Amino acid sequence: MLEQPSAAALVEAFANTVDVEEASDEIATAQALASWLHDRGLRDTPDPLPDTAHRAYLALRAGIRERLGAHVGDTPDEALLTAADAVLAEHPVQVTADGRLTPAPGLPAAREPLARLAIAWSELTTTGDAARLKRCAEHTCGWVFWDVSKNRSRRWCSMKVCGNRSKSRAYAARTRATAGRDNQP
Repeated sequence: MLEQPSAAALVEAFANTVDVEEASDEIATAQALASWLHDRGLRDTPDPLPDTAHRAYLALRAGIRERLGAHVGDTPDEALLTAADAVLAEHPVQVTADGRLTPAPGLPAAREPLARLAIAWSELTTTGDAARLKRCAEHTCGWVFWDVSKNRSRRWCSMKVCGNRSKSRAYAARTRATAGRDNQP
């Protein structure tokens, strides 16, 4: 089994702060986001974030989720991608002497974790591992998962649940179409 890199685990956790099926959002408020960042060691304190910073995190998450949906054949919403790209452009990074990317000095404390998320995403795209991080093709789910299949072809977070739902709907549609043709004079 292919082990998930820490950058992928962070991006996956961030993308999964929204649960489409449950209609819930772990970071719906600036305070909830601050707590989420603190719990993952991305911030020293769970102090509330400014609303502008909160909106930037939400835009980045939406853009990442759109890109991950493209890995399973969805057509991404260009407006969400553009908004996420704008957020990324506002968060400069620097290369350290040992070759690591870090947030550039002078970033406000509320935005430094966002730069760390951007760095994690950059690492995944640079190494090609971003192709293994996908959003479930079952649109009622939308869960982000790490694809461990050898040929990177997995489409659903769970074949038992989401894959079965999708295949059952496709079978029912084919059956209806066939039945409709058989009933024509």
